[in-house]
Amino acid sequence: MIAAGEKSMWRLLADNLPENAEKIAFIDPKRQASYAQAVQQADRIAAWLTRAGVRAGDRVIVHLRKGIDEVVAMFGAWKIGAVVVNVNHQWTAAQLGYVAADCRARAAIVGANVLKALTAQPLAESVAHLLVQGRAPALPDAAQSWDDLMNEPAPSNVPEASPDPGELAMIIYTSGSTGQPKGVMLSHRNIRIGAASVAQYLGLAHDDRLLSVLPYSFDAGLNQLTSSCLLGATIIHQPVSMPSEVIRMAREHHVTTIAGVPPLWNQVVRYLDDAAIDLPALRRVTNTGGKIPPNILELMPRVFGRADIVLMYGLTEAFRSTYLPPDRFARKMGSIGRAIPNARIFVVKHGEGIAGPGEQGELVHGGPLVSLGYWERPELTAEKIRVCPELHQHLGDSPVVCSGDLVRIDEDGDMWFVSRMDDMIKTLGFRLSPTEVEDLLSQSGLVGDVVAFGVDDDEHGQVVHVAASPIGDADAAALMAHARRAMAHYMVPRHIHIWSGAMPRTASGKLDRPNIIATAKAAFHKDMQ
Repeated sequence: MIAAGEKSMWRLLADNLPENAEKIAFIDPKRQASYAQAVQQADRIAAWLTRAGVRAGDRVIVHLRKGIDEVVAMFGAWKIGAVVVNVNHQWTAAQLGYVAADCRARAAIVGANVLKALTAQPLAESVAHLLVQGRAPALPDAAQSWDDLMNEPAPSNVPEASPDPGELAMIIYTSGSTGQPKGVMLSHRNIRIGAASVAQYLGLAHDDRLLSVLPYSFDAGLNQLTSSCLLGATIIHQPVSMPSEVIRMAREHHVTTIAGVPPLWNQVVRYLDDAAIDLPALRRVTNTGGKIPPNILELMPRVFGRADIVLMYGLTEAFRSTYLPPDRFARKMGSIGRAIPNARIFVVKHGEGIAGPGEQGELVHGGPLVSLGYWERPELTAEKIRVCPELHQHLGDSPVVCSGDLVRIDEDGDMWFVSRMDDMIKTLGFRLSPTEVEDLLSQSGLVGDVVAFGVDDDEHGQVVHVAASPIGDADAAALMAHARRAMAHYMVPRHIHIWSGAMPRTASGKLDRPNIIATAKAAFHKDMQ
């Protein structure tokens, strides 16, 4: 499987020719494209970039709504050896501007909807050329219309770069809890081995049809795209994450695989439980980006019928890390499982060694999926990706990703997420995981999303606070009554902040915990004044 990583990213798409030339590769709500058509469109992007003076190693921003155009824009850049910087279309012009300046992008492929904002807040001077998708009243200088480009005669003999597999292929900017986003650098080898690994442990095949809800600027969403291209499968783009639309598209296009994050599954599972809609083509659903509440996990086998349920764990700095095989789901509901193919995963008690059964430690990831680090941030890279002394006899001096996540390993070698190490609540001498509180509140059936966190307290060290979005007529009193019945005394929240409306999400669809916690704390302090 390692051999799968010894080609360029461009070859993931191009190697589908000629065998899969006429097969439908990508489906949007109003159009579709075969593999041959996608290659032709990507060739046009590559030709435009070449005319614009973009060379191998230059950074190219892709800032488009999920769809075929986004895919061919990335592959067009990869054909000439450029580095793709996919910026989620939901990010603001200010965020886009920061990324463009930080990576010193040479060109940007953007939607016409952002042109007005870019007029007021231009991109960095390094961005000498724009390709604009969609209708725009007027294009700025050095800008090309996407439609005009796609109507040009097919280019011939666009040179194909042959980068070393270890060279930089993509930068994924992650919006951290503090400070500006940082760019994670991924090589051609990282991404391609990741695609092969995911395809293997999910058992994906040529005839699979994957519903793509997660953005391509998120490692799990990108893995869907790359594993599908590797196998010659079909991607169905679903840019709207409303449960009814997700299920409608899944039924209409006979989807076999859906990947999601906990907030999406919370909504989809409840929707299916109420609507009792059958998905006969569905083979598997996968989760990443956090822990699904226990009450939702318990409903999943009922609403998804015979489909496999695969719980996963990953981090951008190393793509996927672990998965729980579906035949273990019933007896290990909530576990993140063990290492995926090609990953070396350990639970480390720093200063002591490798954790044994029943013990906790930091999840540490080694092997060929470990990224190149953070773009032009060597100090931060050295903090996150480093040699681990406790693993010397296993990995020597090979660097590993230190996840910052506390996990427990059970007697079978499967792992269970406990908490972010810096999110642990220290109260009355106990070290409490916010996840424990969130799980117990979710089991009440009274809340949708819930976030627990610690607040400093002179007497207790910290006390537990909770932000919760109630279901129906539930209120703070009902949630507190449940907490007192279900929780040990030190876990019972001191305060429950009722969240009105949907909780904010990150661009990848996960709960924006730092934002939620800061808002809840500010509201509490205001009430106390």
